[in-house]
Amino acid sequence: MAAITGFGGAFVRTNDPEALYTWYEQHLGLVRSQGTFAFPAAEQRAQIVFAFFGKDDQYFPPAQNTMFNLQVTDLDGVLDRLIEQGVTVDPKRETYDFGRFGWFIDPEGNRVELWQPAATD
Repeated sequence: MAAITGFGGAFVRTNDPEALYTWYEQHLGLVRSQGTFAFPAAEQRAQIVFAFFGKDDQYFPPAQNTMFNLQVTDLDGVLDRLIEQGVTVDPKRETYDFGRFGWFIDPEGNRVELWQPAATD
């Protein structure tokens, strides 16, 4: 039987795709390949989550239809670098058994979640 094997990507509408690509390259060090940001599956440190939220859920702004989560190796390092670069970063950082989380706002006002998965060693 045919089956779904995993998450394939995130697609976000934007007012100026080229400017947003450039911003993510400059501030997060992402590199475009064939016009998109692609992450080899082997680089993933933990599972990829696909979840639904209610229209009024406050986990991310209700006016924002999507939020994406990027896995990082050093949450504090990435967020501290973004702060130094003048990016709006939520001062709250949360820790759970499965990892640490932090958030920033991109130039179009999207809240983006960063996740440092817990060490599995």
